[in-house]
Amino acid sequence: MAYLRRVHESHEVSEPVYESRLPRPLARLKGWLAAHHMTLMAIADTPHSIALGSAIGIFFGFTPLYPLKTLLSIAVAWVCRCNKIAAAIAVTVHDVAIWAMPALYLAEYQLGCWTLSRSPAQRVHFRQFGLRDYVQWHVFSRVVWPTFWPAFVGSLFLAIPSAIIIYFLIRLLLSRARMSEKIR
Repeated sequence: MAYLRRVHESHEVSEPVYESRLPRPLARLKGWLAAHHMTLMAIADTPHSIALGSAIGIFFGFTPLYPLKTLLSIAVAWVCRCNKIAAAIAVTVHDVAIWAMPALYLAEYQLGCWTLSRSPAQRVHFRQFGLRDYVQWHVFSRVVWPTFWPAFVGSLFLAIPSAIIIYFLIRLLLSRARMSEKIR
């Protein structure tokens, strides 16, 4: 909750200023989320289209497709004929919580290993490989693929339910907000 503070300048009382009681990083995150929430609400499209775009963005946010998440979410939103802006915003909102993502990616990897009945890969020391080695198939198949596939399978356990929840939540919020605008 915020408390009210009045700013006194040269004997005049200006507009009230609200300050958050949250720590500064969390207050910035809350402000950023509120700004993007309003961006999502202001998109001129159907609630279904915006909600589906948001769900697609959240889905790709959980996958280990790091450099491709935004592009894939926009492409899938385009194929599904839903809102591409909502998909890009949802991926970005998901990435704002990046401080928790290493733990999530580790959990997804371990869940994927368990699901695929594999033991987690032994620790790989990346410094034993040069940059040119990553282009060669045998290094990719030995280093990258054994960790990517379980991480991707494990991410589905979080991505699919999260996308479904976000779809219904965003659709409900948009429908309510637009219904109250029509009443006014």
